[in-house]
Amino acid sequence: MLGAAALHWGNTHSRRQRTALLAEQLRPFQIEKRMQQLTEAYMRALGEPDPERQSQIWQIQEPVEQQLSGEFRDLALSFAKLPATEARTQKLALPGLDKVLPQSTFDTRRVLQIHADGIARAVRNEAGRSPKDKAFLLMAEMFLMQHSCHWFCRSKTIASARMLAQHQTRHEQALAGVSPETRKAYLAITNGPAVGT
Repeated sequence: MLGAAALHWGNTHSRRQRTALLAEQLRPFQIEKRMQQLTEAYMRALGEPDPERQSQIWQIQEPVEQQLSGEFRDLALSFAKLPATEARTQKLALPGLDKVLPQSTFDTRRVLQIHADGIARAVRNEAGRSPKDKAFLLMAEMFLMQHSCHWFCRSKTIASARMLAQHQTRHEQALAGVSPETRKAYLAITNGPAVGT
């Protein structure tokens, strides 16, 4: 029982530290607000039967997309300044495992940069996707990024459960919906053998 209590305390303490760290990094930005605004607008546009009205909704979101991309780029740059020891995400939610097995973690600084690049690519829309396809891509990029943030704070299991509850989207669906560049880089880090330095 003492061992279980110590494990629970260690997990709780570590989660609180990571949550506070991410909250501090997010404080200067309105990333969550912009994500919510875009998601709601996209869903409204997708359900709009009038093509002209639908087109107006897509166009109104373009400045918000640009703001989200810029803010997330700045967040990734800010997070990149943190020491590696503070920026690790544990693949398994076991306190202290990262000190014994560094390969049980990955570098969140690199993951956030992957998300920043993916969101920027989706917003630039260099592939010339239709507004609908662009919206689906950007939502997948946003949901996967949010999953990474929740994983950093808690665990992959909790992050996946939150994404399913909030967006009715499984982790595998979000991963399948992002750009090939994002997916390849994300999997190389989260499934990779060792943490970044």
